[in-house]
This record gives sequence, C-alpha cells and structure tokens, in this order.
Amino acid sequence: MHHKYVVRDGSDVWTGSTNWSDDSWSREENVIVVVHSDELAARYTEDFEQLWETESVEKSGFVEPNPIRVGDAKVRAWFSPGHGEALATRIAHRIAKAKRRIRICSPVMTSGPVLGALAEAASDGKCDVAGVVDATQMKGVFHQWELNGNSEWKMPAIRRIFANGRFTGKNSMPYGQGDVHDFMHAKVVVADDYLFTGSYNLSHSGEQNAENVLEVENPALADQLAAFVDEIHALYPAAPIP
Repeated sequence: MHHKYVVRDGSDVWTGSTNWSDDSWSREENVIVVVHSDELAARYTEDFEQLWETESVEKSGFVEPNPIRVGDAKVRAWFSPGHGEALATRIAHRIAKAKRRIRICSPVMTSGPVLGALAEAASDGKCDVAGVVDATQMKGVFHQWELNGNSEWKMPAIRRIFANGRFTGKNSMPYGQGDVHDFMHAKVVVADDYLFTGSYNLSHSGEQNAENVLEVENPALADQLAAFVDEIHALYPAAPIP
C-alpha cells in the first residue's frame, strides 16, 4: 500500500511522493501536488473506498482514468493495481511521442515499457533526455537482475539510457543501515508538455502496488517540473552503469 494522498471535504486532493515521516520533509527530494477539484476528489474517494471496503490492495485502483478539466489543464488520475499496466504503457507512450524533452525523477527504473521507450529515445538522440535516480537503490536493482535470469534483458536497456542519456544518481544511505532515510524519492516524468507525478516508482512491482499518479497536460506546469528535475540532476554524479 504505497499511496500518499488526502481527500478533504470532497473538493481538495493532496498527493505526491512524500511519506509522512520526518526524513521525507528534511532529507529527501519529493514532489507534492495540491488540486482543488470536486471531480478529481471524487476519483480519489472512489479509490479510497475500494481499499477501505475490500481491505485488499488487489481489489483497488479500478477507477477509470477519464480526462477532466482543472483550470487550464487536462488531468487524468491513474490508480493501480486496477490500471497499473495501462499506466506504465501510458507513460511509455508519452516518452516515445516526445520531440523536445524528457525529464525523469524516480528512485528506481525497472518497468519494461518505460525502459524500452527511454532506451530508444536515448539512442535516437532526437530529444533532450535527462534524469536522476537513487544510485544506491539502482545498484541493488542491478544485483537482483543478475540473480534473476528473467530480468537480464533489462541490463542493455539501462546501460543505453545511462550512457547516452544524461542521468545522475544520489548515493543515499542503504535501507536498513541506520535510521537515516535520505533517498532520492521524487517520482516525475515530463514528456514535452505532459507530466506524470505521484507515488509510482517507474517499476514493474509498482504496477501491482496501490499507487496513484496524476497525468497533467499543461506547458507551464511541465516547465516547472522539468526545472525541478534539472535542479536535482545537477546535485549528483553520473548514474551507475551496470
């Protein structure tokens, strides 16, 4: 159960990547979104009630991601696991369609559709691709892939992305080794004028978790989040290549 959201009075939604812990506010990079919309609040309430009534992650997230208008923006609310696979495919589709820029923040990247689309974009060189990951967590992913032959095919893709794209990585404290949690924890995808942000790491397992992501089509907000990614990107060394 990986959500971090609040619905207030059926009219306001507070969501994003931030866990409610002291380290999340003071040691981690995170993104928080506040939206004033009765219609969006209804979507989040529907997801909450599925979790609350069924007491089952597997039976939640079945909320249709139909577009709604919030001010000047077109917004879709995506929930998993009900629409987890469709969400990964949607993000990959927007990455593949990008012509100007792609910006990524994600602690890890293991989603097959996303890796494929990013590797192709990095190889083509027709789009400005850059991002930041949590280097410590990605090194753990590489180790898992080495042990799991079913995921070995992802190694060339991540090499292509980190070698040809401009990716950096934060060397955070390994989980479980002390009380400090200082991960690069933001989850952001910007593809031209589209942005995706919420609780979902760009991971295969995230498709089965209880997650939420806002997809927003709005040039100004996309510019704002792209600038945020560039700011974080500049803080850290090159991402580790397996």
